[in-house]
Amino acid sequence: MGFVTLLFLSLLASFSSAEISNKLGVNYGQLGNNLPSPSKSVELIKTLKAKRVKIYDANPKILKALKDTDIQVSVMVPNEIIANISTNQTLADQWVHTNVVPFHPETKIRYILVGNEIISSTGKPTWLALVPAMRRIQSSVKSFRLKKIKVGTPSAMDVLESSFPPSNGTFRSDVSNSVIKPLLQFLNRTKSFFFLDVYPFFPWASDPTNIKLDYALLKRTNITYTDPGTGLTYTNLLDQMLDAVIFAMKRMGYPDIRLFIAETGWPNGGDIDQIGCNIYNAATYNRNVIKKLTAKPAGGTPARPGTVFPAFIFALYNENQKGGAGTERHFGLLYPDGSNIYGIDLSGETPESEFKALPEPTNNEPYKGKIWCVAAKRANVTELAGALTYACGQGNRTCDPIQPGKKCYKPISVAWHASYAFSSYWAQFKKFGGTCYFNGLARQSAKDPSFGSCKFPSVSL
Repeated sequence: MGFVTLLFLSLLASFSSAEISNKLGVNYGQLGNNLPSPSKSVELIKTLKAKRVKIYDANPKILKALKDTDIQVSVMVPNEIIANISTNQTLADQWVHTNVVPFHPETKIRYILVGNEIISSTGKPTWLALVPAMRRIQSSVKSFRLKKIKVGTPSAMDVLESSFPPSNGTFRSDVSNSVIKPLLQFLNRTKSFFFLDVYPFFPWASDPTNIKLDYALLKRTNITYTDPGTGLTYTNLLDQMLDAVIFAMKRMGYPDIRLFIAETGWPNGGDIDQIGCNIYNAATYNRNVIKKLTAKPAGGTPARPGTVFPAFIFALYNENQKGGAGTERHFGLLYPDGSNIYGIDLSGETPESEFKALPEPTNNEPYKGKIWCVAAKRANVTELAGALTYACGQGNRTCDPIQPGKKCYKPISVAWHASYAFSSYWAQFKKFGGTCYFNGLARQSAKDPSFGSCKFPSVSL
C-alpha cells in the first residue's frame, strides 16, 4: 500500500473519529421568561465543559455568541415550514442562506436538524414532507459548499411499534414504508446519523414495579436482562432502548446507520403525582450517562459493542414556559439564575467524590393521597383572572361556590377564587386529560386549602 493511500486513509479515519467524538453536549432550550442572555448562556455552557450544543431554531443571537468557540452546534428547521420547503428548493436555499451561511465557519455549525419529533408531534402531511424537505436542505448545504454539515431529524422512541425485547424492535407500520424507509435511505446515502430522543425515565415511571429504578438510572448492580432472541445481556434500560432502534433499522435493511442521542436526561422535579422526579435521580442518571458515553475505550451497547454514541443531555435550564406535565419544566442542569441544580461535568473528568452530597429522594414510590390544584405563587393577577374565567366556563357548575354570597366567596381575592376554580376544574376533568397547569399559573399541592364550610374539590391517588 502506497504512502499516499496510507495518508488518505489516515486523514479519513481522523475525520471520521472527529465526526463521532464521544464529547458530550447540551440542549439549549429557550422556553422561559427568566433565562440568561445568549452570551451569558454560552459562558455557562463552557463551565459545564460541553463540546456540543443543540438549539431548537437558528437564533442569530445564540449563533453569534457561539462564534469563535470550539463548540459544535446543531440548528433546527421549524416544524411548521417543512411542508413548504419540501416542494420548493428556493425556500430551502433561502433558509440555509439566512440561518447558516452568515455564521459558518466562525460558528461551528455541524448539524442541521429538519424539524423536531415530527412523527410524534405533527400529522401525516408533514410526515410525508419530512424526507423531501431533508433532501432540499441537503441540496442547499451542497450548493453552498458547507462540507462539514450533516442533515438529520430527531425522532422519539414512539417511532417504534415494538421495542421489547430489543431484538424485536420494529418501526410503526403507519410510517415504516412511507417515512422511515426513505429516511434511512437518505441517512445511509449522506452518511448522517439517526438522531434519537431516548429517556429511560418515561418507561420506568409508567411501570416502576416491573422496571427497577437502579436499572433505569444505569446504576451498577446485579440487575440484568437477557434478550431471548439474541442471548445479549443488558445491564441498563438505556442500552435496551438504543438497541431496539438498532434492531429496527436492521430489520429495514440498514444495520450500520449510526445513532446520535439527540436528547436524554431525567427530571429534577415535577408534580406531586409524578414518581421519581427529583434532584438525586436526575444527578445519578446524568452522571452515569456521561460516564458511560465518555468512557475510553467506548463501551457501546450489547448490539454495537465498542461504538461511540455522540449525545446531547437535556437540558441547559429548567424552562418555566414549557407546557405539559411538571416534569417538562424540570429537566435543567442549571436554574435560570445560572446556578447548578447539582454538580455535573459533561466531559466526565470530574470524580463524583468532588461533587456535593445529593438530597435523598422522597418520591421514588407512587404518591398516595389527595392533591389540590392551586394558584402558583407570584402568578400574574391579570393572567390569573383570565385563567379563572376559563376554568369557570368549563364543566357543570365548576365555580358556583365562589359566586357572591356563597360559602367559598372571598371579595377581591383573585388568587383564592382561582385556586378553587383550578381545583374544581381538575377534579372534574383529570380523568379526561385535564391538567393542573393553566399556562404555568397553577401548581399541585398536598396541603388542603379548604376552610370552615368551604371544601375544595381534590383528586385522590
